[in-house]
Amino acid sequence: MTIAPTDPVAKQADTNGSGSASGGSTATPAAEPASATGAASATRTMTMAQALNRALADSLEADPSVVVFGEDVGVLGGVFRITDGLTARFGEQRCFDTPLAEAGIVGTAVGMAMNGMRPVVEMQFDAFAFPAFEQIVDHVAKMGNRTRGAVRLPMVIRIPYAGGIGGVEHHSDSSEAYYVHTPGLTVVSPATPQDAYGLLRAAIAFPDPVVFLEPKKLYWSTGEVDLDAPIPALGRARIARTGTDATLIAYGPSVPVALAAAEAAELEGRSLQVIDLRSLVPFDDETVCDAVRSTGRAVVIAEAPGFASMASEIAARVSERCFHHLLAPVRRVTGFDTPFAPPKLEKFYLPGVDRILDAVDDLQWEES
Repeated sequence: MTIAPTDPVAKQADTNGSGSASGGSTATPAAEPASATGAASATRTMTMAQALNRALADSLEADPSVVVFGEDVGVLGGVFRITDGLTARFGEQRCFDTPLAEAGIVGTAVGMAMNGMRPVVEMQFDAFAFPAFEQIVDHVAKMGNRTRGAVRLPMVIRIPYAGGIGGVEHHSDSSEAYYVHTPGLTVVSPATPQDAYGLLRAAIAFPDPVVFLEPKKLYWSTGEVDLDAPIPALGRARIARTGTDATLIAYGPSVPVALAAAEAAELEGRSLQVIDLRSLVPFDDETVCDAVRSTGRAVVIAEAPGFASMASEIAARVSERCFHHLLAPVRRVTGFDTPFAPPKLEKFYLPGVDRILDAVDDLQWEES
């Protein structure tokens, strides 16, 4: 896969042809060594961690302006080993450790991006990004607007997020609402190894800042990755499963749960469609709304608390745009409006198959 740094947007293509843009456990998946680049076969089975590692390695190889830095990303290879082998291969000038100072990490990236580099920084855990929030909101998101487009910030902020790994407090937040609410940020969350690879390549090549949310519990998931596939366009959802009775809308860590719920519903005689958003900002209204209009019913699934959330926005957009096609109100299945649960209780906090099927059962079937 080749990326021309001078024209990243022109190189993007929708791989699915669907729609248009409008201390917990520290056990880690083994990342594919960066030195494996250049193997004969372009398609292979990878974990999401391996796909992200390969995306970083290929971006570093393709563009000398790309640099990777953050806490423990160098010699250690990151807490989740996403940057494993990159320092050994590209040197400490291209992949290096920083002090434990998130505001400093992002602030340094802003200066680099203003001066022709493409920094990719890691926040290590979701809630660890909060000390850098002022930098992200006031500088990263606003620089293009402040300078009327004269200064662009081609930078990526990688944030491992959400639950499912038995993490303690500050290690399992779903903080996407803060970023999607901030104009000037592109926000992406992959659910498959293929999208992890393609979307990270696209994010690094993008001319403006991208918050790249990586579902921690999916680092261990596996799938086929075609390294030569066209780069997916940012802002394009995909149809993960076809169905005729209702549409499940999910992103990131909730996509496998939605697919599991659809499989269970099939045993009960219901055909559920599953949409994987992939990109939260820009939001793919066309694909989502076409899907909902085709079934007349929708359930939005997300791990974050439901109040004033990304799930709320999706439900509102679908209700506004699909009102005359809806056979029942849009339902949401989310995390509860409480701080994230301790490890032994998180299975009750996170949306599961049973809660999703209960919401589907409540979609006023008797009136259809």
